[in-house]
Amino acid sequence: MKEVFRKILSTAMALIVLFSTMSFTVGMHYCGDHLVDFSMFDKVDSCMMKAEILKTSGSCEIMELDMNCCSDIEVILEGQDNLKISFDNYTVNQQLFIASFVYSYINLFKGIEENIIPFKEYSPPLLIRDIQILDQTFLI
Repeated sequence: MKEVFRKILSTAMALIVLFSTMSFTVGMHYCGDHLVDFSMFDKVDSCMMKAEILKTSGSCEIMELDMNCCSDIEVILEGQDNLKISFDNYTVNQQLFIASFVYSYINLFKGIEENIIPFKEYSPPLLIRDIQILDQTFLI
């Protein structure tokens, strides 16, 4: 359960970093009040290619002469670009502290390959008398 939770959390964090650094542009071309072209990744087409469609409507009949009725709108969403951590700003003592902390933290969780029992070769002492009955000390 713990491993599944860690995998879900790491995937979610990776997606958060991916979407926070991703940037894209949405382009829209309007002729009058009508959306003529919409593009997510490419540039939008100008309204000269679609002029024959709009000539039937009365909003912009003299499109070739008057281009004031057409407008291009670009919505730009820029992501973060300052995620690179630089060690140039740290002093030598701070770099030494970070390196030693990371090294000790990584080695903290290393497991031992075999279970070492230090008293494995020793036998328990022989009981000649039961000391608790002799001293009449009983644990309750």
